[in-house]
Amino acid sequence: MTPIRILRRTFAGSLLALTLASGATLAQTPQKWDMPSAYGGNSFIVKSFGDFANDVRARTNGLIDIVVHPAGSLYAGAEIMRAVRDGQVPIGERFMGAHANEDLIFGLDTLPFLATTQQDAWNLYQASKPALEKALAERNLKLLYTQLWAPQGLYSVKEINSIEDMKGLRYRAYDANTQRLAELTGATPTRTEASEVAQAFSTGIAQAMTASGAIGVSQSIWDFAKYFYKVNAWMPKSVVIVNMDVWNGLDDATRAALEGAAADAEKKVWAAMLEAEKSDNALLASKGMQVLDPSPALAEGLKAVGAQMTEEWIKAAGDRGAAIIADYRAR
Repeated sequence: MTPIRILRRTFAGSLLALTLASGATLAQTPQKWDMPSAYGGNSFIVKSFGDFANDVRARTNGLIDIVVHPAGSLYAGAEIMRAVRDGQVPIGERFMGAHANEDLIFGLDTLPFLATTQQDAWNLYQASKPALEKALAERNLKLLYTQLWAPQGLYSVKEINSIEDMKGLRYRAYDANTQRLAELTGATPTRTEASEVAQAFSTGIAQAMTASGAIGVSQSIWDFAKYFYKVNAWMPKSVVIVNMDVWNGLDDATRAALEGAAADAEKKVWAAMLEAEKSDNALLASKGMQVLDPSPALAEGLKAVGAQMTEEWIKAAGDRGAAIIADYRAR
């Protein structure tokens, strides 16, 4: 760990200790809230955090000053949930699917071909939101709001016309579902955080991945991969989470201000996803990548894998999972 990151963590921990000690006086004392994110500053999602921070400052009359730290500059992606849970920072953003091994609810929206449109993704979110809030609360975390990533496409260093062409490819897996997808397609999973994608492809650690156009743009993926297939595999979410002790220490007016800013931010970032997807895909193409629809054989093969994974998830999640899927399918 670099000396700068050590100092930042020490400062963040000291700040939170002060926050917790002050309790109900928090709303009257200006506070700087460091907010780590794993994603690059040019991502539409990270840009939205700046708007959210500005709104929070306005609604709290400057009492809550959120400072966004993108691209894993304060904490690596895998460390963010723990950092917020343990109070090293009061707020953070984390991709939920990366924690599917902790609770199956975190991996629901990365099940392939379960929800492939914005409306489907919203319906799945509403069906699963109570369970998601409960799972986060059990980890001392308050769900503030979510962000929707664009449909996930398939990046590859080589042409892929069927899932048979994926056999042996080193495939970036960041959660239990992408690990399972690699296994079912014959690819070789390799664990890689979003901020490490370019390094993984440049060194051959990864040769393929399923990700949004935004990730490809933020990592200049065109320098390493030549194909992007618009398979629309899933539309995952990141969440903005707050340490529950910090949240409980806020007065009602400050909590209401944060919730109001969060509701507006969620609405705006979900709407912004559609335009961001078009822009990112166009940029990939302008950099020389082949941005393609999948062949019928590839699409059908991936959908079959998705159907199998959904059934496996329902079986593993038990009655809770079955109820969520039934609710979603009824919407």
